Amino acid sequence: MAGKEREITLRFLAEPADVNFGGKVHGGAVMKWIDLAAYACAAGWSGKYCITVYAGGIRFVKPIQVGNIVEIRAKVIYTGRSSMHLGIDVRAGDPKYSERHLTTHCIVIMVAVDDEGKPTEVPEWMPESEHDIKLRDSAIRLMEMRKKIGAEMEAHVTT
Repeated sequence: MAGKEREITLRFLAEPADVNFGGKVHGGAVMKWIDLAAYACAAGWSGKYCITVYAGGIRFVKPIQVGNIVEIRAKVIYTGRSSMHLGIDVRAGDPKYSERHLTTHCIVIMVAVDDEGKPTEVPEWMPESEHDIKLRDSAIRLMEMRKKIGAEMEAHVTT
């Protein structure tokens, strides 16, 4: 049911196939997991197929060990007409203990699309708590900053 599930948490074990040359989980694997959680959250909120249009501000705070339990929490923090801004936190820890530490966090923007791949409207999310208002306001400020960064990045695009 669209507009009901604002948050989702994926949980699984980091596997040996996820390892990098340094013996920790590869950052690319973490980015894939982030995208999967973002899709699940956005599809749950919108009730529609969604595509990733932006992933940014990715901060790798602490490495994930192979064998750790990994929890990826995605939460809607702002909605536009067809877009959903999601806050993503990745936490991990030894599965024998309940403690999970923050390893990665970022913002992902997903857009709901129709059967022809055209953007389609999503239910509006309205913050209720003071914390949610801060998250929404931060998403709006980041949106304005991305516009400036996008204009600056044009110098790096080759035609």
